[in-house]
Amino acid sequence: MSIYYNAFGPYIRNKFKENVYKVNIDAGFTCPNRDGSVGFGGCTYCNNDSFRPTSVSPSLTITKQIENGISYLTKRYGAKKFIAYFQPYTNTYSTLDVLDRLYSEALMHPQIIGLAIGTRPDSVDHQKIELLSTMAREYFVLIEYGLQSIYDKTLSDINRGHDFKCFVDALNLTANKGIHIGTHIIAGFPTEDMQQTISMAGVISTLPIEFLKIHQLQIIKETKMADMYRETPFPLFSYDQYLDFLVNFIERLSPNIVLQRLFATAPDNILIAPLWDRQRQNIIRDIDERFKKYATFQGRLYEGA
Repeated sequence: MSIYYNAFGPYIRNKFKENVYKVNIDAGFTCPNRDGSVGFGGCTYCNNDSFRPTSVSPSLTITKQIENGISYLTKRYGAKKFIAYFQPYTNTYSTLDVLDRLYSEALMHPQIIGLAIGTRPDSVDHQKIELLSTMAREYFVLIEYGLQSIYDKTLSDINRGHDFKCFVDALNLTANKGIHIGTHIIAGFPTEDMQQTISMAGVISTLPIEFLKIHQLQIIKETKMADMYRETPFPLFSYDQYLDFLVNFIERLSPNIVLQRLFATAPDNILIAPLWDRQRQNIIRDIDERFKKYATFQGRLYEGA
């Protein structure tokens, strides 16, 4: 537990009075930026194998994936309560009936106390938000919108398929409906300088966002960005540079925003760069040490009310 920033683990333990773990689910969704609805090819950086656990598969039912995940997490951590995490691709990208069936199946498990749903801001509408709002009356419901950058030039360059206004519109649609709102950003795109990336903290802090995941840009095999990087290499965060970036970013972030993740850890077999050769716990330790070194903390330079 860090004393320097508002971490997800302590937040969730305080809320539920015990440890709660996410159970990953692959429900077999695709993405509108892949099937032609919005675009083709997906985002230039994206290979879902970089964050999909090998234990999940759309060939298994939702219930079976939950049972497998709970069995593993119970043995390893002794956990008793879980959040069903619909993670790969765009998990609101289907009809209302299909979404209702899949989410409801997850919530039927007696140890599931809520949902976390990873999606895109261009794949929600009033009906889908109302469905989640209804479920949120009895369960913890978190929708995680992929943003990646607040800058339209970056969003266009990475073939994101939506602009920043689309993201803000989705937030406004979701806010005040009993649904917890999270977002993801990626730091280190070649279209942005350091000051631009750090400045995102102030903008995000003005929006109705409760949870944030921050990833360093990683170059992953079998992506368009990997081809671009191979042809014309561009600078990526060194390990020390990224630690300094996190401190600078987080001390400008609202202290009320809960940090779910501070770095990415793609599997070694698909990661091209940057190669930090650090274990997860060592990175967390080094982040805390960097905050300690600079005698700072989340929100120290936050300019909000």
